[in-house]
Amino acid sequence: MDALVDAIRYDGLDAEIVALAANKNCPALERARGFGIPALFVDAKGMDKEEYDRALYAALEPRKPDLIVLIGYMRFLTKWFVDRFPGRIVNVHPSLLPEFAGERDPGIYESILASGKARTGATIHLVDETPDGGPVISQKEVGIAEGETPETLKAKVQAVEQELLVKAVDLFSKGKVAVMGSKVVMPR
Repeated sequence: MDALVDAIRYDGLDAEIVALAANKNCPALERARGFGIPALFVDAKGMDKEEYDRALYAALEPRKPDLIVLIGYMRFLTKWFVDRFPGRIVNVHPSLLPEFAGERDPGIYESILASGKARTGATIHLVDETPDGGPVISQKEVGIAEGETPETLKAKVQAVEQELLVKAVDLFSKGKVAVMGSKVVMPR
């Protein structure tokens, strides 16, 4: 969120953050309030996945978001929710999908390191009802250094995630993202 706020305030990104929603009482809610962004805590306790998604929709829909951005969101959305925002939900994933699809922070970095791969990266993709299975908008690679730890790898990947996310929001704001079949295309 901070990268988007900075890009809007200082770099001319043509976007507005209409709300930040979270299912946990987390520091991002307080940071949002500090930026003057409405912070919505939608408690998931006692709800099944679809009940929660309906409550989340009820909180977001009155704000008429053009785009839903999932950053550090550790839940998979139901088809019911995804169908309300077709082609308008993007997720930030800390690997080069389809590698490590469905894995989440913090364990994903340990899995990547255990795999012995020399590279990983970040992916921005459209969300569908499958875990990390929607069409890819953009990806960027980072190398994995000798002696890399989950913490150092996470810092490298998150820097790339921020860069890709700002670019993706910019493309959406300019109407340059479209879906054809199961692929994202970027009209000129």
